This record gives sequence, C-alpha cells and structure tokens, in this order.
Amino acid sequence: MSTFLLEFSYLIGSVTFILGLKMLSSPDSARKGNLVAAGGMALAIVATILFHEKDGQPIGNIPWIIAAMAIGTVIGWMMAMKVKMTAMPQMVSFFNGMGGACAAIISIVEFNAHPEGSPGYLLVVFLGLVIGSVSFSGSMVAYGKLDEKIKDLSARFLTWFNLLLLFLIFAILGVAVAAPDTFGHSVVWILLTLSFLYGVLFVMPIGGADMPVVISLLNSFTGMAAAFGGFLYGNQVMLTGGILVGSAGTILTVLMCKAMNRSLLNVIIGSFGGGGGAARQGSGDQVAKEISLTDSAILCAYASKVSIVPGYGLAVAQAQHICHEFEKNLESRGVEVTYAIHPVAGRMPGHMNVLLAEADVPYPKLVEMEDANPQMPSTDVVIVVGANDVVNPAAENDPGSPIYGMPVLKVWDAKNTIVLKRSMRAGYAGIENELFFLPKTKMLFGDAKDTLQKLVGELKDL
Repeated sequence: MSTFLLEFSYLIGSVTFILGLKMLSSPDSARKGNLVAAGGMALAIVATILFHEKDGQPIGNIPWIIAAMAIGTVIGWMMAMKVKMTAMPQMVSFFNGMGGACAAIISIVEFNAHPEGSPGYLLVVFLGLVIGSVSFSGSMVAYGKLDEKIKDLSARFLTWFNLLLLFLIFAILGVAVAAPDTFGHSVVWILLTLSFLYGVLFVMPIGGADMPVVISLLNSFTGMAAAFGGFLYGNQVMLTGGILVGSAGTILTVLMCKAMNRSLLNVIIGSFGGGGGAARQGSGDQVAKEISLTDSAILCAYASKVSIVPGYGLAVAQAQHICHEFEKNLESRGVEVTYAIHPVAGRMPGHMNVLLAEADVPYPKLVEMEDANPQMPSTDVVIVVGANDVVNPAAENDPGSPIYGMPVLKVWDAKNTIVLKRSMRAGYAGIENELFFLPKTKMLFGDAKDTLQKLVGELKDL
C-alpha cells in the first residue's frame, strides 16, 4: 500500500510540475503556476518521508532531514524576500548553482556506495557529477560577474584550453565507465576537479551583455544533472522535474542565442562574447539634444501611438508602477500605448515581463521585438526608459561593434524618440549608443521614477 501511495504521489507531483510550467508562460498565471509546482514538490517530499522504503525498512534520519529542510527554507525565504528586482539574475544564478552542487554530491555519494556498478549506472553517475560540477562553478562565477565582483578574463588560449579540458573530462569518463579499475575511487575527484575548473574558465571570458544566455545554459545543465539523479534513484518526480528544467532551459538558451545572434557552440567552448572588436566611437562634434518635461508631455499627449521600451534602468529605479500610471494617463486621452520588449532587456530573459507584471500592466500590451519593430514607423513617440544596448543602431551598422548582428528594437524608425536616462554612460556592453545622437532622438535626463512622476504631473496639468 505504501508503495502505491508513494508512486501515486510522485505521479501527482509530476503533473503539477507540467501544469506549473505551462502557467509560467503567462505573467497572469505565473504566480499560480509557481504555487502549483511548489505544492507538488511538497507532496513528493512528504510522501517520500512517509512511504519510502528500502529493503523493507522506512527512511531514516528523519530529524536531520527535517532540520536541513527547515534551514534551507528559512535561508531561501529570507533571500527571496530581500532581493531587489535588479539583483534577481544573481539570485537565479546562485540558486541554480546550489542545484548543480546537490546533483554533484548525489553522484559522489552514489559512487562511494556502489563503486562496482554496471557501465550504465557508472555513466549516469559520472555525467551527473560532471554536469552538476560545471553548473555549480559556472553559476557562482556568473553570480560574481552579474554582481560586478568578478571581471571578465579574456585570453586567446582559453578557447583551446577549454576544448582540451572538455576532451580530457570525457576521455577520463569514458575510460572510467569501460574499465572502472583504471582510476579506482580517485576518478570521482579527478572528474570533480576538472569539471569545476571548466565551469569557471568557460564563464570567465563571457561579456556582461551576453550573460542571459549563460544563465539559461547553466539552468539547463542543472536540470540535466537532476534528471540523472532521478535515474539513479528511480525517482519519477525528480526525473520529471529535471527533464522539464533541462529541456526548458535548453529551448530558452537557443532562443537567447537567436535573439543575440550568437552561436551556442561558442557559449560551450568559452569564446562567447569575447570576439567582438572595439565599437566605433562617436565623433567629437556629435551632440545629444535634450528635451524638457513639458515638451515631452505635450508630444506624448497629442500622439496617436506611443511605445514604451523598458530596460535595466527601469528596474534600478523601481519605476514600473509609475510607468503604468503614465501609460494609463495617456490612454485616458485616447493614446494607444504598448510596451516593446526585447528578449534580453534587463539582465535575464523575461526580466521586463516580470517587472511589468508586478505593476499589473496587462499582458497583451507587451509586444515582443519581432512584432514591435514593424510597428515602429507608425509610432509617433517611442519612450526608452533605461534601455541601452537593445536599442543601439551599432548592432546593425557597425561591424566593429561587439553587439554587431544582435537583433535590436529599431526605435529610430519611429517619428520621435525620447530617451529617459541618468547620464550618457555606456550600457552593460560598455559601448557608446549611436541612438543618442540621431536627429529624431531627444534626451530626458534624470532618475526614471522621478522623471516619470514629473511627466504624469505635466500631463495632468495640460
């Protein structure tokens, strides 16, 4: 009976994971989807503690298990409650790394328990160890780079060294599976060390603007490692969760590569983001034209169509709520307002979607880049709020730019462009934005939240 209840609980847990993932596809149902999937995981954990048996014996060390879960829950809850929206990518990287570390530890424990396992068993153990270790170390480096605590490390030899490391890792893995006695118990530590080193070195050269792809890739690695753990234990819910995370992460990685015009192969071998030349610098006579708050409000109030392009600066200023108020004020005047969303605006995929959903912006108003660009010529005013690299014309007309070839929002095609920005500083990619000097572009300097509040005030006074 206990076996039936355990398997039935795992089945329910697996279904909730699938339903939860489906709900995450829309900001309107994303919160509910998280709760549904979390409920399924809670059910699977409780069922395992109550009904799991091995050789007829119930699970042991329950007080230690509960204590560990309590500590992890408290730490995770505190981190999630305190994290700022701008630091969300760092938290995602950190939690993702913890999942990879867990998968690697499972592989170490299982190998020590069954060092003479079958070739298939050893293959799963070693793959879980390698992928989990790469995910952990790579995620920790990504966390440091996103938090600006670790600088990029660019060197020509790194690409070839990383390729050599990969070859060495899989060569040792293959030998260890085919002839387990060759390395003995030390093979675990050899693979752990090499995989940890590869995880560090393949992320180190990657430029900051390219980190969204790396986060997605490492997330898929963690899912794969978790799935291998599910194979080891014959645990259906762990297997299902790992497959879902791994496949979703892989699909997202491919989409991010497409959105940034990068090669997935270059991500894996560590040359991603490191091959671009220097961006073309503006000539000395280039001058950015400013616009006043009053003129900005008049231009928007008498427009037929306004498009708002959100970016990292919007998140930094926590201006999503006042931005929504600005949008509603314009709509009350008969202005059509939409949000043009670049796939990697901010510092992680979906960053802007989550930010705007938090402010209750209706999801249909969020227009993806592929649909937004054809609408730009018919748009009267585009308001860029804190975005930079995703609206940089250099991606299309400067072959020497590191972002050349990356699809961007063509805001310069609109009739008027207003850029809300603190200063003329470069964006995350560290290059000058030619948009600021184009004839139809006007700069409105200041904090995004404060500026939007003043714009709302100006609109009310008109």
